[in-house]
Amino acid sequence: MRVLKVVTVVMGLLIIVGTIGLMVVMARRSSAPIQPAPVGTAATGAPFSVTLQEPEGTRIVAATPLQDRLGVQLQGGGADRILLIDPHTGAVTGRISLAR
Repeated sequence: MRVLKVVTVVMGLLIIVGTIGLMVVMARRSSAPIQPAPVGTAATGAPFSVTLQEPEGTRIVAATPLQDRLGVQLQGGGADRILLIDPHTGAVTGRISLAR
């Protein structure tokens, strides 16, 4: 009976220590700032360059990093459109046009 009491106390202490440890880890992770990848860099962190073949009068309105692409919103030079660019190769992988 004495062994059962000792085992119960030890397991209780392990639960308490484990819970405190998890709380400390969660607090550290939640307080660390999340650094988003800067626009204009590939997943490797290397900058890339793209020359877009768009009509004269086209301007870039916005650029937004997506999961594995860069979305570039264009206006002027025709219908408004969004280009999807692969940051690894610099190739245009998709185009979404808004008909007028």
